[in-house]
Amino acid sequence: MNNFDLAIIGSGPGGYRAAVLAALRGLKVAIVEKHQWGGCCLNRGCVPKKDWYHSARLLEASREFDARGIEGALRGDLSGAWHHQRGVVAKVRESYTDYLNRLGVRTMQGAARFLDRNTLAVGDEIQVAAAHVIVATGSSPFVPSNLQPVRDRILTTDDLFDREPPAGKRVALIGSGVIGAEFAFILSMFGLDVVWLMQQEPLSRSAYSAPALKALQEACSALGIRPRTASRVTAAEVGAAGVILTLPDGTRETVDWVLLGAGRVPHTAGLGLAAAEVDIDGEGYIKVDACQQTSAPSVYAIGDVANRAMTSNHALAEAAVAVANIIAPQSRQRDDDAVPEVVYSALELARIGLNEDLAEARDIEPAVGFTAFGVNPAALGQGDARGFVRLIADMDSGRLLGAEIVGKDASELIHILGVEFGTGDALKKLAGAAYNHPTRAEEILNAVETLASRWQLDEHVFGGPIRPAKPGK
Repeated sequence: MNNFDLAIIGSGPGGYRAAVLAALRGLKVAIVEKHQWGGCCLNRGCVPKKDWYHSARLLEASREFDARGIEGALRGDLSGAWHHQRGVVAKVRESYTDYLNRLGVRTMQGAARFLDRNTLAVGDEIQVAAAHVIVATGSSPFVPSNLQPVRDRILTTDDLFDREPPAGKRVALIGSGVIGAEFAFILSMFGLDVVWLMQQEPLSRSAYSAPALKALQEACSALGIRPRTASRVTAAEVGAAGVILTLPDGTRETVDWVLLGAGRVPHTAGLGLAAAEVDIDGEGYIKVDACQQTSAPSVYAIGDVANRAMTSNHALAEAAVAVANIIAPQSRQRDDDAVPEVVYSALELARIGLNEDLAEARDIEPAVGFTAFGVNPAALGQGDARGFVRLIADMDSGRLLGAEIVGKDASELIHILGVEFGTGDALKKLAGAAYNHPTRAEEILNAVETLASRWQLDEHVFGGPIRPAKPGK
């Protein structure tokens, strides 16, 4: 029997970070991985997709090269991009496993299942005893019953990164969520003819504002990317020449292949959760409290398997919460509001905290500060002045409730707000900071100052009313 302070099932971003944090705090840690080290995020999600996104942005930018005095044109090659991301993933995976080994974390390859609350079986031969267990097994692609995967014809996003993309330029993309919005842009920039099919408007279930969604729609439209709503596929016929899809109005679309991007489902199959007395809800998510603790006190769950947001950002944040509570019970609680959410599409969308509707639902009167990149010198120099910064504050206290950034580098800029988010004087600190010029980050300062001026929040932002000094003083 192998004995540990903490055993972790799953080596995705949440599991990996939990192992690192626990080892750094002196715990004896084991981490078990069934498939590839790094989980979905590294091998079939965030990391390879971000690699492709960067290439797609270069391809988009090349359309304006002539105006910048740069001659020549770029052409996308999805097969070449696939091989490039494989190299990036391999390098990151090597660094992951190397760091775990240097920290003394015991890595085990195999399928783990609970025998009881404190005992795991790994494969058929290894048993692990642990004072605590973290379940970080992630999720799997949702597959509609009428669109079962067929090699090189109907693919999940996992399939797309596992094998070189199939031949053919006409692709049907299924899904209105983040996955759909991102791949619609990426595949289009690589020269594919994307038929983007969905039931509802893109990102309609998200917390992004109407202005943000409109800006994304306009950016997609300018690139010829147009979603088709009320177009949930009713039937699919796979043949040698491709796939024939039937839509609700009877229309039939013939494509070379189909990419399923209609969400994911938590991965709990085969874990033996009943043996550990760990409860799951009706949708298969593991039930956790604000400390990430399950119905079994020694078992915690993080990431996609326990959070409907299903982002690596949440998994990383929850790993820190779980480890903190294993070391010092009830010492830290999850704060979903403080975790940024990002969409990498024709425009980057990034947000943190509450929007106006969520604020009002909590009986808070919101104040909004807005500034656009349209006249920002850095944005104009980069040739991309689309987008804006929106800040949401409490009208009474001046507390920063939420923020939204739309446009180039939004995924990086949101961290400036994230560092201070949740503190009572966040706006005051943001207003008092010095900013490099010219940068996009300056629009955060402009948004804070606009917010203070419009809603008479000078006292909260500047420490008191702003009045000119009297002559002679």
